[in-house]
Amino acid sequence: MNEKNYIEILNNGSPVLLKNIPVLNYPDFYNLLKEMLSDPDSHCVAYYAFPVENMLKFICCIANDKTSGIAVLSHEQKNHEIALLSLTSEIFAMHVYEREIHENFGVQFRNHPWLKPIRYPSDRFYKGNVMNNYPFYQIESEELHEVGVGPVHAGVIEPGHFRFICNGEKVLHLEIQLGYQHRGIEKLMIQKNDPFQRMILSESIAGDSVIAHGLAHTGLIESLAEHNVSERLQIERNIALELERIAIHIGDTAALCMDVAYQLGQVVNEALRTTIINTTQLWCGNRFGKGLIRPGGSNYPSTDDFIKSMLSTLEETLRRYEDITDRIYSLPSVLSRFDGIGILTQGQAKLTGAVGMAARITGIARDIRKSHPFQYFRQHPVEPVTQISGDVLARGMLRNLEARQSIGLIKQWTKKLNEAEESNKKPDYNYKLQPESFAISLTEGWRGEVCHSAVTGKNGNIIHYKIKDPSFHNWMALALAVRNQEISDFPVCNKSFNLSYCGNDL
Repeated sequence: MNEKNYIEILNNGSPVLLKNIPVLNYPDFYNLLKEMLSDPDSHCVAYYAFPVENMLKFICCIANDKTSGIAVLSHEQKNHEIALLSLTSEIFAMHVYEREIHENFGVQFRNHPWLKPIRYPSDRFYKGNVMNNYPFYQIESEELHEVGVGPVHAGVIEPGHFRFICNGEKVLHLEIQLGYQHRGIEKLMIQKNDPFQRMILSESIAGDSVIAHGLAHTGLIESLAEHNVSERLQIERNIALELERIAIHIGDTAALCMDVAYQLGQVVNEALRTTIINTTQLWCGNRFGKGLIRPGGSNYPSTDDFIKSMLSTLEETLRRYEDITDRIYSLPSVLSRFDGIGILTQGQAKLTGAVGMAARITGIARDIRKSHPFQYFRQHPVEPVTQISGDVLARGMLRNLEARQSIGLIKQWTKKLNEAEESNKKPDYNYKLQPESFAISLTEGWRGEVCHSAVTGKNGNIIHYKIKDPSFHNWMALALAVRNQEISDFPVCNKSFNLSYCGNDL
């Protein structure tokens, strides 16, 4: 492979000058990407386009889980002269990236098998693509029937439409239509051009991943502003991220119990989740951590009293969580509803480019905390928890084991806090960003890989901002997992993934 065809970022978050990113002709770009992604340790973390004068500039980032490097390569095309050979026919995981580019800019990808809308942004290229004419996959048969669920759901959750094709009670195919709440966050990141407002926006991308997205944004800004933060602040950020992971995993355990009518498991875990989010509220005044992560510093440095209270809560939470999960995962009535239900195979996970939990439940140890460490994970990498069965049981057990692991990590880090130098730096909203540069920032949220990237112009202003929630990949994994299942198993399958609607509908 010719190394001049791409530039490699060796440190998650490090910026590069735009002029140093090689611009290839499309056939060379296509062949290089095919070669890179033939390596099972590599996957695409970003591929998008944005207008530059009369051109579309495409940037693609390939992360290698073994080397921790991120290869960045590019190609350019004139706006109205684009008909590109689709990568999806060779590497199916690229389908969602190409669909987004097609939706935004009208780029045609020849031989793409599924070139359908994914978000319906207000400035989409094809204004005629609206919710009511979405081209759902159909099978003509007198023996089959379709079942539509949503977009308005009985529970207080966000909007999405699920179209099932069933033979009796068995699901043959599920297609998921999202895009009901496109909020234009990526555009607002540029239009607002205000550091504080951008930070607030990053916390609003997905309400259950405030820390994960806030930390990805902060890491991106600090790299472009060439900010170095103290080890103590990095440890505190790690603690906040793991508190978020613990809270959601325990809450999802409650939801799984609810869907199989195990009320004891539901109510105990709901109570335990509350103890964790109340701990976050004690720290920064917000249960979900809003206001806690800020570029350059913190308004809420940890105190000895807070650490003591947090450790006491975690100790009691762990004791009670271990007790209830030992019951959950040994109770025959629960196991009969989890075991073998909603299986995602490792082959399907690789095919769809699954990340985070959706990958790890099939034995793929994909975890940014280890492969591309950030913040204090650079000094303290985490060994990913994996399962192999790929079913609801695996997704539940992964949450169980990861929550326990995260509590153990926080206990270790609090000891390091006593050794770390005190840092009383306040947040910096007057930063200047490196001009004409590109940076990418990856974090491992509880759901999986969160990716933020940005391009700056001549004066250092952000001219393009890109956000990717792990749900961007994993919705397709859910659609595959419910095939050949009873349609009545869909609720527990859906909850076991717990994907984000708003994280997709940016």
